Amino acid sequence: MEMTLGQIIEEKGNRICRVDPEVSIDDAAKLMKKERVGGLLVMQGEKITGVLTERDIVYRVLAEEMDPAVTKVHEVMTKDVVVIKPSLTVREAMKVVTEKRFRHMPVVSSGQLLGIVSSGDLTRRIAAEDEGVIHSLYDYIYGTYPG
Repeated sequence: MEMTLGQIIEEKGNRICRVDPEVSIDDAAKLMKKERVGGLLVMQGEKITGVLTERDIVYRVLAEEMDPAVTKVHEVMTKDVVVIKPSLTVREAMKVVTEKRFRHMPVVSSGQLLGIVSSGDLTRRIAAEDEGVIHSLYDYIYGTYPG
């Protein structure tokens, strides 16, 4: 049975790196570095208002020659946030990542934020599942399969 996003969050933890929309890009970038993440959820209270990613900073701040010290997160964040359900499987979520071209997606159930999954989380999980299948097939072909 394929792993769900809820299971991924249980496995990796539900640490959510968040930032207020009024924070400067400088401070947001420092937070990303400190937390070793490529994206931050932009939140006002418990409401998700956007996502700020490394790409947003490069394309919308640096490439546009905006001053990161005075530019606010809400000015450059991605506003159309796609939230996904914890019941989605890894491969279903990967389809969303591919179609929508988002790399960081909040996992929400009944209006409650459970965590965030990245395309990297999904890729690692798919690779681990595929590796398990390959080992099982190898064992089967060479007669070492325990079944």
